[in-house]
Amino acid sequence: MTTTQQSPQPQPSEQPAAEESWRGYADDPDNELSKATTLRLKEQSRKLLGELLRPYKKMIWLLIAIVVVENAARLSVPYLVHLGIDKGIPPILAGEGSKTLVTIVLVVLASALIQAGARQIFLMRSGRLGQTILLGLRRRVFDHFQRLSPSFHDKYTSGRVISRLTSDVDVIDEMLETGFDGLVTALLTLVGTAILLLTLDVKLGLLALLSFPVLFLLTAWFRRRSAVVYRRTREAVVLVIVHFVESMTGIRAVQAFRRETRNEEIFYGVNDKYREANLESFRINAIFMPSIKGVGNITIVAILAYGGWQAYHGHVTVGVLTAFLLYLRQFFEPLQDISQFYNTFLSASAALEKLSGVLNEKPDVAEPVKPARPAVHARGHLELRNVQFRYVDGVPVLPGLDLDVPAGQTLALVGTTGAGKTTIAKLVARFYDPTGGHVLLDGIDLRDLTEDDLRERVVMVTQENFLFTGSVADNIRFGKPDATMDEIVGAAKVIGAHDFIMALPDGYETAVAKRGSRLSAGQRQLVAFARAFLADPAVLILDEATSSLDIPSERLIQRALRTILDDRTAIVIAHRLSTVETADRVIVLEHGRIIEDGAPSTLITTGGNYADLHQAWEDSLA
Repeated sequence: MTTTQQSPQPQPSEQPAAEESWRGYADDPDNELSKATTLRLKEQSRKLLGELLRPYKKMIWLLIAIVVVENAARLSVPYLVHLGIDKGIPPILAGEGSKTLVTIVLVVLASALIQAGARQIFLMRSGRLGQTILLGLRRRVFDHFQRLSPSFHDKYTSGRVISRLTSDVDVIDEMLETGFDGLVTALLTLVGTAILLLTLDVKLGLLALLSFPVLFLLTAWFRRRSAVVYRRTREAVVLVIVHFVESMTGIRAVQAFRRETRNEEIFYGVNDKYREANLESFRINAIFMPSIKGVGNITIVAILAYGGWQAYHGHVTVGVLTAFLLYLRQFFEPLQDISQFYNTFLSASAALEKLSGVLNEKPDVAEPVKPARPAVHARGHLELRNVQFRYVDGVPVLPGLDLDVPAGQTLALVGTTGAGKTTIAKLVARFYDPTGGHVLLDGIDLRDLTEDDLRERVVMVTQENFLFTGSVADNIRFGKPDATMDEIVGAAKVIGAHDFIMALPDGYETAVAKRGSRLSAGQRQLVAFARAFLADPAVLILDEATSSLDIPSERLIQRALRTILDDRTAIVIAHRLSTVETADRVIVLEHGRIIEDGAPSTLITTGGNYADLHQAWEDSLA
């Protein structure tokens, strides 16, 4: 007899180190998007950005004001140089003193100090604001991931989860840190410089602005090409992260099946795609930036030639020509800054789209709008009324199950693989909601209970119980965060885990290391039992919970089970019929239907499916 594992089939990208996973990932909806989906994601990302910035509107306006002051001080310098040359030097040459020049020099010094001071204030305040926004974003994403249903995590790989919380948040950090400042500075410089050029000399200003059509065409080309390339770069880096995380997570399987060489080939492939995407972005920049600089240098040469001729004939002063050349240098530099901002903006937009897509995911198991008020002390009476469930449309796992489990009864579920045992357990634990019918606890539909009320009353212990980084005591306390040390020790003693815990180097304070790797499989299972016992639920679900135990440990559990299951409702799914024999009632399932129902001692004598399973189990022991 084997345990039913009724869970959605893993998506290709969930299979560590499998070649098909990366082919499948390339077809992921995150990568190939329809026009309607793209528009929806862009709208969602704009909404998310607005939600992130809205609480800080006053600070953002203050930062804009600081940037305006900083750029006004910077743009004033070439004009002051023009005044110094044209208005300050002639009085000195005429012997009238240097008062005017000294005054202009002092104003230039004041402008430099204002620019430096404004810059410092901006960097300090914008840095603080950016980190505050990112702190809230990380919290929001983490909290949302925790609240999403198991069905979401069944198909969303851990590598993609890590990518959302790290690389995607990092590019948003980069946009907040440098993008905002660069964009505002560039726009102010472009507009301010254009106005000042025309103010200083209309003819020279118009000559300088002749470069605009070329600059516009270059910028439009760069925008189109970089939009494609930078999305490809974001997709490529996610592939690298996903493959690395999945391979390292499944490293035991990788090494056991000698998949290192094939994994290296796959990693080299996705890594090479990432390299190619980055190279393409470098090529675009290598064309765009020198082109901008070339147009700028040609414009400067033209202004210098025409302006020199004008100055020679007395139509333009030397100060105006000098200011023109200084402004032109400031005029073309922001175009390169805008291109860099656009690159950052594209990456941040792609990240915002993915984050907003996750944040807009709704849990399949939603909190009730008007929650019921259950009794303070749950009795544990379970009912399944015409429960229907399917993981895939058209393939029912439970076609319509009726089941009544009185409070305090221990019910064992047995049957062949695919019979629906684990599905029932997951529905009772409300990891999923039925696609039809109702699951009730003490007469209340589980969909009407808040998650806190449900988790307080129903606890599930599985074969692969996860131990978190921390001490043994911390992992037992996970079932009851406010438990005292005496309560933790008491739970461990009831379960039979106390002796082995005390034999550990630091007893209850021994660190379990990554996923409990410092403990054996049986010891990890005993810690999980102690955790569940400490939680003291009204309904306890044991899904293959003794499969990792050796014979001596199982004997300890058999003794402890009577204490654990006493005065509470329990659903037991077990491969070992020694565990099933502790049940008050056994149900044999086949294709989601009950084919046998009764006490284990009775079913053994009927000659049915359970009797056959029991005989096969006894033969295996012999």
